[in-house]
Amino acid sequence: MKQKIFKSKISQILLVAVLAVSLGACSLLSVANITSAGNNKIVNIGDSIFALSGKISDYLHSYAGKTFRRYCTSGAYLNGTSILTSFSISNQYDKAKSDYSTIDTVFMDGGGNDILIPATMYFDPNNCKKDWWESSLSSKCKASIDNIYVTTVNLLNKMGTAGVKNVLFLGYYHIKTGLIGTTSLNAAVDYGDTKLAQAVANASTLTGTKAFIDPRSSIVNSDIIIDGVHPATSGSQKLANLIWAKLKLLPY
Repeated sequence: MKQKIFKSKISQILLVAVLAVSLGACSLLSVANITSAGNNKIVNIGDSIFALSGKISDYLHSYAGKTFRRYCTSGAYLNGTSILTSFSISNQYDKAKSDYSTIDTVFMDGGGNDILIPATMYFDPNNCKKDWWESSLSSKCKASIDNIYVTTVNLLNKMGTAGVKNVLFLGYYHIKTGLIGTTSLNAAVDYGDTKLAQAVANASTLTGTKAFIDPRSSIVNSDIIIDGVHPATSGSQKLANLIWAKLKLLPY
C-alpha cells in the first residue's frame, strides 16, 4: 500500500513538472502584450488563436488605423487549477483593468485549451475525443464544457458589472489532424461553440453589443498551420475580418 501511495505521489509531481514546462513554453510562444495603445478602451484577451502569431491584431490595427490593448497568452484557459493562475483569461482581464480602468469593449476567445490540453497531453481525462465508432460526444466531456459555460457567464457578467459594454466572443473552428490537433475533437468544438454562444447571450450585465462570432464556416484546412490548431496567415485574416465586421460598428 505504501509503495502504491509513493508511486501516486511521484506521478503527481511529474505531472506538475511537465505541466509547468509545457506552459512555460506556451508563454514563450506568445506575442508581447500591448498595455498602452491608440485606443486603451478596447482590449483583447484570450488564448493562442490570438497570441501565437499576433496577426489577428495586426489586421485589426490596420483596419482601424490605431492599436488596441492585447493581453492574450498561449496556453490560457477559462477553468483550471491553482498552479495555472498566471494562465487564466480572467486574470488577463484583471491585468487590463489594472493598467487602464476604463474598458468599453473586449474581443476575446476562451475555453479551447480547457479541452485541447487535457485531451492531447494528459490522456483525455474528460473523454472529449470522439472516436469513429462512437455515436455522440461523451456525457463526461459535455459536463466539462457545461462547466466552461458557467465560468464564461460569470466572467462576462464580472466585466459588465465593472463597466464593459461590448463583448465580441470568437468561437472555435474545426481543427485538423496535425502535430497537436486531431479531428476527433471536432464534436467537442461543436458542442463547445453552442455553449459559448449561449454564455454570451445569457450575460445579463452587458448593456451594449454582445456577439458570438462563429468561424466554422469560414476556416478550412488550408487556413490552419501544420500543428492542426492555429491559424495560418490566411486564417488570421479571415478571423480578423469576422471580428472587424462587428467591431467597426462600435466606437473605436
